[in-house]
Amino acid sequence: LAGTVPRRRPPGSEMGRRLTLLLLPLALLAAPAQAEGGTAAAAAAEEVKIEVLHLPEACSPKSKKGDLLNAHYDGFLASDGSKFYCSRTQNEGHPKWFVLGVGQVIKGLDIAMMNMCPGEKRKVTIPPSLAYGQQGYAQGKIPPNATLIFEIELYAVNKGPRSVEAFNQIDKDNDRKLSELEISQYLKEEFARDGKKRHPSVHDEILADIFKKNDHDGDGFISAKEYNVYQHDEL
Repeated sequence: LAGTVPRRRPPGSEMGRRLTLLLLPLALLAAPAQAEGGTAAAAAAEEVKIEVLHLPEACSPKSKKGDLLNAHYDGFLASDGSKFYCSRTQNEGHPKWFVLGVGQVIKGLDIAMMNMCPGEKRKVTIPPSLAYGQQGYAQGKIPPNATLIFEIELYAVNKGPRSVEAFNQIDKDNDRKLSELEISQYLKEEFARDGKKRHPSVHDEILADIFKKNDHDGDGFISAKEYNVYQHDEL
């Protein structure tokens, strides 16, 4: 989800959902790192508790790290049951898209939604260390050291956007690196599929941001290694 539970930072200029997921290495809701040290018993207590509310008869494919998921979920404070987030009231009520296991949501949700199948519903309890920790998240009305409860309904499990297939789709000349021209052409194709009207400057903004965030060695190309944030062996 670009745009899942409340973000830590305000969003930038509007970018197509699929483009954002495909090419921008976002870390929108990474929870604060857990303090080092502590006893093994304390660590054991800091686990995500999962209650399956509904499991469909057909359970395939099961979600795994790097998959692109589509889901609705509500977030509550365990302390008093108050709701701090509802995906159905955001983005005209559309379910949220996000990549699982890569820090686009808080760590507790990345854990809670592993091995989940389309149509499944879960209620999960996430300790502070796997959510917003000692700092909390004032903008999202989440106090420090808050245990969170999410009710999740998963709609779709798709192959992740940083797959080998996606890389090869953009790499028209098969030279194992993505040029500005190749990505520019891909953006135009995605805009055409999306069908939304955008100011011409949006294309240039997205293209510049992609290279800023992915071209780590500054050579004007995005290599397979730079593109492949999930470290697939195939690349």
